[in-house]
Amino acid sequence: MMNIEEIKRIVPHRYPFLLLDRIVEFEAFKRIVAIKNVTANEPFFQGHFPHYMVMPGVLIIEAMAQAAGVLGLKSNGLENDGVSIYFFAGIDKARFKRPVVPGDTLLIEVTLIRTSRGLSKLAATARVGGVLAAEAEILCVLRPIPISEVLKD
Repeated sequence: MMNIEEIKRIVPHRYPFLLLDRIVEFEAFKRIVAIKNVTANEPFFQGHFPHYMVMPGVLIIEAMAQAAGVLGLKSNGLENDGVSIYFFAGIDKARFKRPVVPGDTLLIEVTLIRTSRGLSKLAATARVGGVLAAEAEILCVLRPIPISEVLKD
């Protein structure tokens, strides 16, 4: 449905911090399903942990937040144009159920629970082979980028 180049048109993240490879399902203002292919070449594996490579939980949460960002921005017809940004604003009920290791494919599903005054609450899961690896409720907020920041470029 959306490849990496299309994702980059929507979110501001870039390598090595862009943690989505593909969007496979999208329902505006409702739900998104994204894929992250985890490889041994990821830069964080150099230190986490060299003897037993495990994807850091905070990066799994970040991948969920990036998927939420695609859902929020694309639903509102916005792109990575320097005008608006979708900030990760909070996290609740985060749980990690199994390690994510090189060779795994994370299937990330984010569902909108509610939106009020630009603040969205979303339910997110990350699965590997159908098995739950992590889950959380996340908060994201859509905000304009101050014109002074845009003019710096």
